[in-house]
Amino acid sequence: MNFPLYIARRYLFSKKSHHAINIISAISACGVAIATVALVCTLSVFNGFQQLVAGLFTSFDPELKIIPTKGSTFPLAHPIVKQLEEMQDIETLTPCLEGQALIVREGRQVVVTIKGMADNWASQVDAAKIFYPQGQRDYLLHADVLEYGVLGIQLASKLGLSANFPDPVPIYAPKKGERVNMANPMSSFNKDELLSPGYVFMVKQAQYDANYVITSLGFAQRLLDHYGDISQIELKLKSGVNTGRAKRKIKDIVGTAFTVQDRYEQQEDVFRIMRVEKLIAYLFLTFILLVASFNIVGSLSMLMIDKKKDVETLRNLGANESQICKVFMLEGRLISLCGSVVGIIIGVVLCWLQQEYGLISMGQTEGTFIIESYPVSVRLADILLIFVTVVAVSWVVVWYPVHRLSRRLLI
Repeated sequence: MNFPLYIARRYLFSKKSHHAINIISAISACGVAIATVALVCTLSVFNGFQQLVAGLFTSFDPELKIIPTKGSTFPLAHPIVKQLEEMQDIETLTPCLEGQALIVREGRQVVVTIKGMADNWASQVDAAKIFYPQGQRDYLLHADVLEYGVLGIQLASKLGLSANFPDPVPIYAPKKGERVNMANPMSSFNKDELLSPGYVFMVKQAQYDANYVITSLGFAQRLLDHYGDISQIELKLKSGVNTGRAKRKIKDIVGTAFTVQDRYEQQEDVFRIMRVEKLIAYLFLTFILLVASFNIVGSLSMLMIDKKKDVETLRNLGANESQICKVFMLEGRLISLCGSVVGIIIGVVLCWLQQEYGLISMGQTEGTFIIESYPVSVRLADILLIFVTVVAVSWVVVWYPVHRLSRRLLI
């Protein structure tokens, strides 16, 4: 039997001669528990927002995207396109061309991102979920000589257009490799028109809803002067295919001339900011935990004074100085351990209640936010990190003061 641990465990649950020592010990454990609850809930909320943002991007961003490492475009007839089409893991391969253009309508000028996509585009962007108004459609981007443009809902609002605008919208793009003719500036631009397909798209992200126009690949190539070129290949994998494994296979095919990005890498800036915010919150709450852990030192100092006679008895029974010190060191660590376990349990329960019942809402006005209540997502990795952090911080805080106090008061 571990003699110091046995004595420390008895001291933790036994009644002291002064009732105040029990109260202070309980307060110390509660301080650690509250800091632990704050860590669990805060990190889980950050996880929830990260999942929410990832879910919003999922409707528009492809599972995997291939872009050239150098330059902005490459030929549609590139050999890798044929090789990718033969891969068994890929369900949909969609060549795309993106570029900047200008829409001018009734005195309003808006710079937009034109995204030309191949005819299988509807299955790539999960059209049934993002189009408004919803309904059964053919999802065509062109018909004979007619070219359609699907606008983001915020972009349509800025231009004063409805989902089914009757008149064609003029759109301009600078001619490739030409300088602007100051005498006749419009001669330096390609001009074309887009018709309404009867709907707009909405992914609830201003990055897309306020800037993007989806049109046919051929229209984008003509407008942007990139005949036969594309800027990216978007891939949708078959159900059950592991994204990471498929990504590695595709990297082997395309080599270093191309970059393969998953959804998180496509929105790297957004998720990097969220990771930094989560790290700052973690460090800030760890500092609060550090302050709360100093309560344990006060509790242990009072316990040492209360147990002076017990220490004399232990010494007479053969306990050495190191074992006596270890008793009180373990006492402090047991207090922090109990606080961390209780805090984790309470934190997980609160997160479950928030997830199931939405106890804390985002705002009083219904429909103001994308979701009604704060999202949460408890991850095992975060729970393990919090447990290690709480135990490590508490043990480090306890070690030096208790080591000095035990030698001064007891030995």
